[in-house]
Amino acid sequence: MQRLIARAVIVMVATTLTFLVSDADAAGQTSSSADEAAIREARITQNQAIAAQDLDRVATFWTEDVTIRRALGQALTGQAAYRKIFEPIGSPTSRVIYQREAIAIEVSPHWPLAFEEGTWTGHLGTAVGPTVIGGRYSAQWVKRGGRWLIRSEVFVALTCAGAGCEYPAIP
Repeated sequence: MQRLIARAVIVMVATTLTFLVSDADAAGQTSSSADEAAIREARITQNQAIAAQDLDRVATFWTEDVTIRRALGQALTGQAAYRKIFEPIGSPTSRVIYQREAIAIEVSPHWPLAFEEGTWTGHLGTAVGPTVIGGRYSAQWVKRGGRWLIRSEVFVALTCAGAGCEYPAIP
């Protein structure tokens, strides 16, 4: 009889632990899903700001010490340097408007960090203008003060058309 009671207690403890672990996993997934959704929304909002050429808004998605490796090789550090590459040069029809599309986002369950990878395109004149350059990118996001910010981005140019094929790469 004591063995039967001991077995019943073991089964109850194991069942309780299983529920506790699965509840903890579900809570982590919910948090991770919410964080992933927040990063996707931030990327969409930043794309809209880029298309509208609202450079002050574009810069709010970066940390002060953001680093970037541009698609053709140029390295930049800091919000001011990154913002400068979005400043209009030449006529509106010759400007390149960049858009990024996230393919995957992975949020760390331990640190306030996330990894994003996706594709990017550069459109002539407007966000829906002809694509002149494009490729892949990756980004490191960091959560500060409850908000996800881009700490680092790497872009690689893989395709071009028209004027985009004339842009020089840094070997």
